[in-house]
Order: sequence, then C-alpha cells, then structure tokens
Amino acid sequence: MRTIRIFDTTLRDGEQSPGASMNTGEKLQVARQLARLGVDIIEAGFAIASPGDFEAIKTIGGEVEGPIICSLARAKEEDIKRAWEAIKDAPKHRIHTFHSTSDIHLKYQFKVDRETALKRSVEMVRFAKSFTDDVEFSPMDATRTDIAYLCEVVEAVIEAGALTVNIPDTVGYIIPSEFGAMIKEIHDRVKNIDKAVIAVHCHNDLGLASSNSLSAVLNGAGQIECTINGIGERAGNCSMEEVVMAIKTRKDIFNAVTNIRTEEIMRSSRLVTKITGMSVQPNKAIVGANAFSHESGIHQDGLLKEKTTYEIITPETIGLHKTHFVLGKHSGRHAFRTRLKEIGYDLSDDEINSAFERFKKVADQKKEIFDEDLEAIVSEEYTMVPETYSLIDMFVSAGMGKKPEGTVKLKVGDQVIEQTMQGDGPVDAVFMAIARISDTKSKLQKYEVKAITGGTDALGEVVCTLEEDDRSVSGHGADTDIITASAKAYINALNKLAAGKK
Repeated sequence: MRTIRIFDTTLRDGEQSPGASMNTGEKLQVARQLARLGVDIIEAGFAIASPGDFEAIKTIGGEVEGPIICSLARAKEEDIKRAWEAIKDAPKHRIHTFHSTSDIHLKYQFKVDRETALKRSVEMVRFAKSFTDDVEFSPMDATRTDIAYLCEVVEAVIEAGALTVNIPDTVGYIIPSEFGAMIKEIHDRVKNIDKAVIAVHCHNDLGLASSNSLSAVLNGAGQIECTINGIGERAGNCSMEEVVMAIKTRKDIFNAVTNIRTEEIMRSSRLVTKITGMSVQPNKAIVGANAFSHESGIHQDGLLKEKTTYEIITPETIGLHKTHFVLGKHSGRHAFRTRLKEIGYDLSDDEINSAFERFKKVADQKKEIFDEDLEAIVSEEYTMVPETYSLIDMFVSAGMGKKPEGTVKLKVGDQVIEQTMQGDGPVDAVFMAIARISDTKSKLQKYEVKAITGGTDALGEVVCTLEEDDRSVSGHGADTDIITASAKAYINALNKLAAGKK
C-alpha cells in the first residue's frame, strides 16, 4: 500500500480564520499535539507575515521533534530568506513557495503574463533550493488554470528542484470528478512527475474539500494538505480527520495508509477548539458531539446486538475511550500526574504544581473530575499570556426587581483597582466593571458558554472574542461558577490584546 503524507496547515491556513490567531505558546502546544498525532509535515506559519509568526516557526522548529517543519513563502527572495531563517534549526525542514498561475490572478492581481510567472516560479524554486533540498511549490489557483500551462509550470519547477508540487483548489471551485481527472492528466502529461510528490490543498467553499482531496488520492496524489476540524480561510480547508478516517476505513478503495495515530484525533480536535474558540458543529463528521450518538430505537436495537450494524468507526479508534480511573478531591498529586500523562500532557514540576492547585479547587466543587475537566484545567497553564490584568476578587448581586451589580477588583501592574458597575445582567455588570478599569476600546464580538461535563456541578467553559483595531482575539476561562469563568475569559482576551500591542 502507498503511504499518503499528511501535511497539516492548521498553524498557517487554519490560523487565517477570522478570530483564530494564536500566540507562540498556543502554536507550540498545537504543534506538540500534531507531532503526537503523527502528521508528516507541519506548516508552522508564514515567516515574513509578522515577527510573531517568525518566532513561532523558529520555536516550533527548535522544540518539536518528528515532523518536517515548513514555512510558507511567496515567490520572492525576501520571503524565502525569511522562511529559511525561521526553519534552519529544525532537524527536518521545508520551504513552501508559491505563485499564481490562473489567468484571472495573473491579470488582475499580479499584472504579469504567463511567461513572466513561469520564469519567476522557476527562479524562486532554484533560490529556495540553495538553502534546503526539500522545496515545495504551489501554482496558486491551479484549478482555474489552463491545464496545458499548468503542466508546463509543474514540469519546469520539478526540473528546477521542487520535490513536492502542490495543486491547490484555492477558491474551492472544482468538483471531485473534475479534480480527479486533473490530477490524472498532470500525472500522465508531466514527463518528470516521477521525481516529485503530487500534493493537493483543497478549500471548502462548496463543501467538497475532503471529497476533492480523496478523489485526488485515487488518481495519484501522494500528499494531502489539511487542517484539524477543517478550519481555514472562508469556509475552511480539507478536514484532516475526515480524509484520514476515510482512507483508514476504506482501504479496499484507496489501497493506501497514513502515518496518523488516529487515537489522537479527538484530543487534537478539542485542543484546537479550546485555543481558537471555534466550536465544532455537533453533526461534524468524526469529531462532532453527535458523531457517535444514537437516538433512533431501530439504531439502538441494532447496536445492542452488534455495533457494526450502525457504526463504521468505533469511538476508541479516534480516542473516545472511557476510563475507570476516577479523580476527585481525595486524589493525590501522583494520580493527577499519571492521568495527565495518560491523556497526553507531560508537564514540568512547576506546571504540575500550578495545575494541581487549580485541580484541587475544582475537585472541592465537583463530585468527579473527567478528562475534559483536566484538559480545561491544563489548557490554562499552557496558554498563559503576560498578565497586564489579573483578577483579585469579584462580587455580584442580582435578583428579580434588582438591577444587577458587579464589583471587580483587578491588579493592573503594581496597582489594585476596584470598580462597581451595573448592567443588564450579572455578566454584563462584571464586564462593564472590567472594561472601566482597563479602559479598553475593544468590542465584544462573541460570547460562548458551554458545560464541559454533565451535571449541575459541571465545569463551565467560556470563550470571549474581542475586536480592537481590526484584530480579533479569543479569551478562555473555566470555572464551576459561570460568572467567574466569564470574567476570566474576558480578562484573558484583554491580556492577549495588551500583549499584542507590546
């Protein structure tokens, strides 16, 4: 069987989703999980895009072992130099450069002719090759490019040294039968195609990204570019979990495998959801909350008799196994550390101590701590940002016929400031008090609340998305008291905005 490479671009294309930007610590956490997941290549960012992106790529390259670490670069010398500076310390590295090839892009965006675009593409592949042997080239908007010209470009960049040629459906325009035929034609017409891997990068504007990618595999593609939960620009990208599980479940059709450890899929999905604040729809394939839920009496009857009657994938395959290891307020530090390792978190002693204090506080309020609770507790330790504002104390009063009032005490630098405000509700009053203390000019774009586990003592998780100066950030907070969780999330978002300014 062929092995299909999985090229994960959650940290580059996925992060380009509005509101999904991540700081270096968050990117590093996702990259470590991607390595545990077993992806072959991590596109860690776009080095020239910002100093933050550059630092994140460089940090990931120095600390994450296993996958090839890749940076995107336009077909420009300054981009390629910056990409190389970011990835050069990684044990395995790749430069991914691109140039548009469709007539609509060349005419209106780049204002160059086909010959100029071809020449620049070849020159920049050679330039990238002077830094590293592993160079990938993408003819942007390939699916709206004249096929004869596309094949000419592909052949030329392979001759220049590209070891991977990616065929992107940049605007999500093509349908599976067309895309399969296009990949087959490239495979048949390009004389030196045996010297490179054909990759595909599909967008989901028509809801066909996963289908198009799988059609490409059936016709010779050897690498799929995708993201966790399918996040990405506009309607998103090809969903990693969908294509991986399709290949695994239908080996009889694809005659191929991937290197993905599928038991890590669910944990990866939840981590990306927590960090980006982008919730997965309940009916999302593979990782949605309802993906393994059955309400129909007929389905339930069949499942009780034989699981394969209505489940083509077992929950355990993607990491949804149940555990009998119960954690509560009487559990010790050793049991806490052991369980964290079992679910994929290897923390330092200082991180364990900090997380254990949070765990004890939550355990005093809950009868049982579930894995989802632990992930919420630990995620706060991993995603710390410099604390311009920190919550010292809070008091809320509300009731029927009484205007809700919130008193908040924050530490701002070396000062402790207290403010009382009224609002439409207790959360609104608390937010207004925090906003007054911080003197923020940001606007609350989105406020989401969910119970991480069941029961009236559930740990609640809140995500607040703030926008200021065309920049959106998501703050996270978790607590059994939803108002406290809301305050933590709001303050976390304010700290991210403050850190971004610095």
